Formats: sequence, structure tokens, C-alpha cells
Amino acid sequence: MIKNILKGIVIGLANVIPGVSGGTMMVSMGIYDKLIHCITHLFSELKKSIQFLLPIFIGIGIAVVVVPFGIEFLFERYPFQTNLLFIGLIVGGLPAVWKKVKGNSVKAGHIAACLVFFAIVAGLALVGDTEGASADLSFSLISIIKLFGVGIVASATMVIPGVSGSMMLLLLGYYHPVLETITNFIKALLAFDMNGILAGVGVLMPFGVGVVVGIFAIAKIIEIIFEKFPLYAYWAIIGLIISSPVAILLVSGMGTITVMSVITGIVALAAGFVIALKLGD
Repeated sequence: MIKNILKGIVIGLANVIPGVSGGTMMVSMGIYDKLIHCITHLFSELKKSIQFLLPIFIGIGIAVVVVPFGIEFLFERYPFQTNLLFIGLIVGGLPAVWKKVKGNSVKAGHIAACLVFFAIVAGLALVGDTEGASADLSFSLISIIKLFGVGIVASATMVIPGVSGSMMLLLLGYYHPVLETITNFIKALLAFDMNGILAGVGVLMPFGVGVVVGIFAIAKIIEIIFEKFPLYAYWAIIGLIISSPVAILLVSGMGTITVMSVITGIVALAAGFVIALKLGD
């Protein structure tokens, strides 16, 4: 259970950071297939699914609560090392995916799937350095509908390996407002500030409902793809994983690079790679 909570923390951490894919982390941790199966068979295999999903979602919840308070500090003080840590976590998942296609004949369609999805992520990164229009978080029917829709889009992209849900929020103009709302909501809870709590609920509830709907919808689609076209799906994931480090380098600032930052960055890269391998066992 503790190991699955740790996996959930890594996945949640990835989902909060633009350019990093939570779906890729699921692949790296070796739980992607099983997680999709448990989501799509939640009610038919209730006990088994909850036993697997609960610790992972506890870990994701811990990351979502804690990360907004510390992630800006890490990227402000140690951007180079932090980015390399996540690149290590991503690349560390590649051996597990490669085992899925190893030994099978490689077709032109497999290579095409790999290249297409590489291009999709790289293209998103190229246009992802500027945030979209400001988000409307006022308490109104239109705002609630928008938040619900944004939640669906964000969660759907969070489940797809190689695609950053946070980057999609950034492009839609909701990343910083939602992150700030989470932080303010937690502070309001700790201070028993009812006005702050209600304000947070007004934003996070429709967004959260959209996230749940999006996860269930996209999980079913992904399950069908893996059943019908497994090799094409895994080659597409390989393209997504390979492109993710490129996306991180394009989206994230690296700060001032010194000899010491390079040395510590290499250590962080190696640490991320080893963590992904160990958690993926």
C-alpha cells in the first residue's frame, strides 16, 4: 500500500507541473494498464478496484495539496535540477514500455504512430509558453459550466501518456487561477475561514466533477484502443515518452547553469531514472 501511495505522489506531482505528463508517470511506475482497467471496471470489480485505486489516489491527493506550496520554490531556486529530476523519472519508464513491443515485428504504422505522437507533444510545448485568456472564476452559471468543461479537458489529457494536463490548463488560462484557488482553499480550511472555504468550493467542485467525468470517459476509450491495437498504442506511448523531455526543456526555464548545477542536475537525473525503475518493478 505504501508503495502505491508513493506512486500516486509521483503521478500527482507530475500532473501539477506544466510539461510533465501524469500518464507518462503511470507508465513509468508500471501501473498504467491496471489503473485503466480498474477505472473502467470500478463497479463490476468494486473491491479489487478500490484496493488498487485508493492508495494511488491518496498519493495523488497528497501531492495536489502539498505541491502548490513548494513547487514554485523549487523551480525558482533549482530549475535545472528539478527539470532533470522529472526527465529522469520519465525516461526511467521507457524500458518497461519497450518490453511491451520487444520481439514483435516493427511495421511502418508503428513508426508513424510514434512520430505522430512525438510531434503532437512537441507542438503543444512550442505553443505552450504563453498562457491563454484570463480565467473567469466568478460564481455564475457560465463560470461553473466552463470550470466543468475545463476539468474534463484537463483530466482527459492527464490520463493520456505524454500529454501534460497542466500544460492544457496553462493554454486555457486556468492553470495559475486553479493552483492559487487550491492554495487559498487549504489556507482557509486551516484557518476555519468559512468565506474562503465556500469560495474555494464554488471553484473546485465543478472543476473536480469535470475531472472525474473526464477520467472515466477517456479511460474507456483508452481501454478499447489497447484491446484492439496494443502495439500501435505502445509505439504511440514510446513517441510520447521520448518527446516529454523535449517538451519540458521547451516549456521550462533552466535558470543560470553553473558547473555545480550541472553536477547536481546529473545526480537528479540519475535519481529520477532509478526511482522510476524501482517503482515500476
